[in-house]
Amino acid sequence: MFSWLRLTELDSGLLLQPWLRDIRRNGDRQVITSGVRMLSVLAPKGPYFPDFITPPEGANGLGSALAAIRSTPRQRLREEFGRLEEVRPTPSWTRPLAAGDGESLLGLTEALARYHRAVVEPYTDLIDEAVETDRVHRNGLASTVEGLLKGMWPLMNWRPPVLEVQYAHDRELHLNGRGLRLVPSYFCRRTPVAFADPGLPPTIVYPLHHDWTWQRQLSSGRRDEHALSALLGSTRSAVLAAIGTGATTTELAARLGASPSAVSRHTSVLREAGLLTTERQGLSVLHQRTLLGSALLGKN
Repeated sequence: MFSWLRLTELDSGLLLQPWLRDIRRNGDRQVITSGVRMLSVLAPKGPYFPDFITPPEGANGLGSALAAIRSTPRQRLREEFGRLEEVRPTPSWTRPLAAGDGESLLGLTEALARYHRAVVEPYTDLIDEAVETDRVHRNGLASTVEGLLKGMWPLMNWRPPVLEVQYAHDRELHLNGRGLRLVPSYFCRRTPVAFADPGLPPTIVYPLHHDWTWQRQLSSGRRDEHALSALLGSTRSAVLAAIGTGATTTELAARLGASPSAVSRHTSVLREAGLLTTERQGLSVLHQRTLLGSALLGKN
């Protein structure tokens, strides 16, 4: 939903420029253009777009999300398209969707799948890594919920018991004992976004911290993983890669399926070689790659 905005805005951010260049050089222009036109109608830039287009089932993958969209109740579609119509006029091709026409919903999900294959899927590995490094970064900052929420500054401001988020549209969302899901998004920028319907599971989608690059995933900048393994050994090169923007020994052990003691031996060698640094945080130690370690992975 956010990617079409990044494709069309004049200032998409320096860190997304390599992705944009790769899309424009290698992407399916017809599919991308069609998808952008469709999404600009269904998910316009604020202050509202229908929640049915971003179902919570998406947490289980694209297929689950598309299936949920196809099964959206007609009453909900009428209500959400009606609200969208109040914000901005919609073209005639949305009328069957608003009425819950099964064939139109199928066509919508097929178009979304084509767009995803063209714009997102080629970069899935890097996006997944970015999301994981953001999670590790957030977890490393706090061991409590309050610490986590404080660590969301400046995106959000935790003033117990209220979490304040800067957004163009004023509203209040009361959890009433429900949990809050925080979802990092690679293509979200500037401000977090929540579902419009307060009855849906409380969710905030926020821009993740861009402290990595696209370089190793783009065709002009792939690293030779075999050469790196030959230099460091397959296990140590895997440890170095798994660190992301920071990881504890326990997290590395879980990611690699190794024992913490084995991971500690490898991080010790990598640290002595100047490829990572280690800093104690409470009962844990946080490993981070040095510039040299990142350069070996093609991440400069």
